[in-house]
Amino acid sequence: MTQAAGSRFVSGFGLQVLAAMVVGVLLGLAARRLGVAEGEAGFALAETLRILGSSFVQLLRALVPPLVFTAVVASIANLAELQNAARLVWRTLLWFAVTALIAVAIGIALGVVLQPGLHTAVTAETAKAPSTTGSWLDFLTGLIPGNFLGLTASTRLADGAATTSVSFNVLQILVIALVAGVAALKAGEAGRTFLAFNASALAVVRKILWWVIRLTPLGTVGLLGSAVARYGWDALGQLGQFAFAVYLGLALVLFVVYPALLGAHGLNPIRFFRAAWPAIQLGFVTRSSIGTLPVTEAVTETGLGVPRAYAAFAVPLGATTKMDGCAAIYPAISAIFVAQFYGLTLAPTDYLLIVFVSVIGSAATAGLTGAVVMLTLTLSTLGLPLEGVGLLLAIDPILDMGRTAVNVAGQALVPTLVSRELGVLDQAVYDGRITPADDTGPAARAG
Repeated sequence: MTQAAGSRFVSGFGLQVLAAMVVGVLLGLAARRLGVAEGEAGFALAETLRILGSSFVQLLRALVPPLVFTAVVASIANLAELQNAARLVWRTLLWFAVTALIAVAIGIALGVVLQPGLHTAVTAETAKAPSTTGSWLDFLTGLIPGNFLGLTASTRLADGAATTSVSFNVLQILVIALVAGVAALKAGEAGRTFLAFNASALAVVRKILWWVIRLTPLGTVGLLGSAVARYGWDALGQLGQFAFAVYLGLALVLFVVYPALLGAHGLNPIRFFRAAWPAIQLGFVTRSSIGTLPVTEAVTETGLGVPRAYAAFAVPLGATTKMDGCAAIYPAISAIFVAQFYGLTLAPTDYLLIVFVSVIGSAATAGLTGAVVMLTLTLSTLGLPLEGVGLLLAIDPILDMGRTAVNVAGQALVPTLVSRELGVLDQAVYDGRITPADDTGPAARAG
C-alpha cells in the first residue's frame, strides 16, 4: 500500500465502514425476523451475509503471515539504524503493562461494585467447561516455532469423519522474523541481498493488502449482519448486568483512560480517534485483532505519524500480546462473576492474582484464539470452577465485538505514546497538517 493510498483510507473509509455497519445491522435484523433456520425465509440472506463476512476475514488473515514476516524483518533492518531502538522496545513493553494494569483495575472495581454474579437470570444448567483452556506453558511452547512457517495443524473427529485444519501462530511468525532479521544484519554483505528481496516482497504484500482493504465496507456488512442474524440480542436479558459491566469497563478504558494518556503526552485525543477509528471499527465487526492487524498498522503509520520501522514491530507484537479488552477487563469481571455466582469469596490475594494474570498472562495465550482461553487461565489460577465459562458463552460474540475494538485501539495507542516520548512521532502527520506522502520528518527518516 502506498502512503498516499493509506492516507485516503484513513480519511475516507471510516464513514464508509460506519454506513456499512448500519446496513449490516438492518439486513441482520431482517434475516432474523424472517427466520434463519434452514428452510425459513431468512436463511438465504443470513447465509449470504455469513459467507460475505467470513470470506473477507479469510482474505485478511491470509495476508497476515507474509505481512508480519516481511514487515518485522524490514523493521529490524531499519531499527538497527536508530540509536534509540532498544528504548523503543522496552518502552513499548512497559506501556503494554501499564495500560493492562489500569484496565484490570477498572474491571475489578466494576465487578466488586456492580456484583454481576448476584444479579443474573442465567441458570446453573448452562455451566459447562470449555474444550480449549489456557496454560502458563502455552507461552513457552508458543515461542518455539514448530516449523519455519509458524503453521499448526489440528484434526477433529465429527460424525465418524476426520477433518484437518491448518492455522498460523502469529507469535511464532514474529519470533521467526526477529531471528531472520537479526541474522541478516549479522551476515553483513551476504545478508543485504536478502533484505533487499524482503523489502520488495513487503511492497508487493502491501499493494495486495490495499486491494483487500478496499473491500472493507462489504466485509463489514456481512460480518455485522451475520452476527445480528445469528445471535440477536435475546441472550442479553439473562446476563444484562454482566454485559453492562463489561461494556462500561470497555467504554471507560477507550473513552476516558486512553484520552487521558494522550492528553498527558500533549496529544489531541480527537485526532487519535479520527485516525484510528477505521481500525477500531473493523476490529469491532471482525472480532479479530489478527484480522485487523494490516489496517491497524496502516492507520498507525499514515494517520498517527508513527515511524514505519517502529510500527512494523510494535503493532504485530501488540496484536498478539496487547489485549486490554480480552486479557484485562473481561477476565477480571468474569472471574468475579463466577465467584459471586457460586457463592465463593475472593481474598485480597485473589485480586492480586487477577492483576498478575491480566498483565502477564496475555503473553501466555498469545497465538491461541479467543478471550475464553484467557478466562480459563484466570479461573484455573484462582482455583475457580472452569464450568463457569459456560455461563457466559451465550453472549460472548456480542461482548467480543467491544473487547476487540478496545484491543485494537490499545495496539495503536502504545506505539503513538512511545513515539511521542522518544521524539520520533511525526507531529505534523498526527495533527493532520501534512500527509505522510509529503513528510520529510521522523517518520520518513525511520521508514
